[in-house]
Parts: sequence; C-alpha cells; structure tokens
Amino acid sequence: MLLLTILPICAYARNNVHIHIVKGGTDVHHSPTINYLKHVLLKMLNQMGLKTSLNVHKYGYYPKGMGEVSIEVEPCPKLKSLVCENFGDIENLEGVSVCTFLEERRVAERQAEAANEYLAHYGLEAKIRVINDKSNPLQKGSSLVLWAKTDTDALLGGDAIGELRKPSEVVGREAAENLYKEVEARATVDVHLADMLVPYVGLANGYSTYLTRNMTEHLETNLWLTEKILGVKFKVRKIKKLYQIEKEVSK
Repeated sequence: MLLLTILPICAYARNNVHIHIVKGGTDVHHSPTINYLKHVLLKMLNQMGLKTSLNVHKYGYYPKGMGEVSIEVEPCPKLKSLVCENFGDIENLEGVSVCTFLEERRVAERQAEAANEYLAHYGLEAKIRVINDKSNPLQKGSSLVLWAKTDTDALLGGDAIGELRKPSEVVGREAAENLYKEVEARATVDVHLADMLVPYVGLANGYSTYLTRNMTEHLETNLWLTEKILGVKFKVRKIKKLYQIEKEVSK
C-alpha cells in the first residue's frame, strides 16, 4: 500500500528514484499481492511510459510481516494516455505461485495445480512459475497471482493468499476464479486495476478509456478524488455488462 501511495510522486522526480521498504506485508488481506503489483499494475503502467523495476527480497505475511522489497523508478513527467477498448484474444496466460517455508507440503505446486485444474474447465491453461521461498524464517505463508494479456494489450489479473487452515487447493481455485471472472466478462482491465489506474490516467495527457466489469467503491472514490485534485473530468458509461471509464479531454 505504501508503494501505491508514493509511485505517482516518483514519476515526477528529477532523477531516478530507488525505494527500499522493510518490515512490511507483501501478501496480506485488503491489498494487492506484491506479485500482482509487479506483473499487472506495473506492466500496465509500463505501457503508459512509466518504467519500473521491482524486486522482492523477503515475502511478508500476516501477522508478523517482515517483508522487504525495493523498486527503481525512472522519471516520466509525461505519461502516455491509455486507450484500451477491446478485449481481443488472449496472448499470454501466466502466473506466480509462492510459498515461504512450506516446500515440504508442496504448497506452491498444489496452488498452481488447482488453479490450472479450474481453468482447464474453460479450455485455458496458465504457465505458472513456482517459487519455494526461504527468504523469511519468521513467517510462513503463500500466495498466487494469475494474469492474462491479450493481443489488444488488455491486462487482467486475479490473486489469492494462503492463511491458516486454508487448503492450498482453495487458494489456487480462488485465484483462478478471480481471473476467470474478468476473462469471461471480456473487460480490458480487472476490477482492481481499474481503480489503481485512475490517478495515472488523470495525470496523463489526452483522452484515455478502458472497460471494467464492475463499479467498485474504490473506483468511484478514486474517480471523484482525482477529479477534485487534478481538475480533470471522467465519464462512466455502461456498455452492455461492462463499464467504460473515460477521461475527457478539455476543450
């Protein structure tokens, strides 16, 4: 959450910015997993011209945290607009399944297997990287993120985290379900990416638009707040079962 707060500021720095964060939670409730940030949000921001490099040194889970990450950000005072109006066809379907000090129980592998078992019902299969992590001896845990990129540069993610007495198979299925909801809706960004993109779209020059399957409270709040702070205007239209988010261009 700290990275989400400071990243837009870093885009307007005079020089490259290096940030090193310690003792935090990388994979916890009520926030995106660190690998979602790395493989979904930061990849979409790369399309808008914001170049970053995120490294995970230690994974951190509830309740002890103790995670450690670093990020390099290249200044980008002129963000590109984002026009993503068509779902297209899936080009890449990938994922990262992580467990920390749970290798003997095959947690990361079981998460990945369960995710692909669910996706197989819909004729899909993800190339999932398995990480048996030993970076944080103070806190065991796990997570799984999946993402789909299409030939129109739509990007959709879905993640889930492990917790005490939550089987690895449930984590895998949950992440796969979260991703498939987005794919089935044929949105161009997932419901979480939709609200995270708002400040960057507000800062970018020119007209931007994308499609999301749901208007969350976070999205509504970010649209309202970005309009107030930046003096820009957004328009929301429902197109069949999707919501089109448009940043209007000043005349």
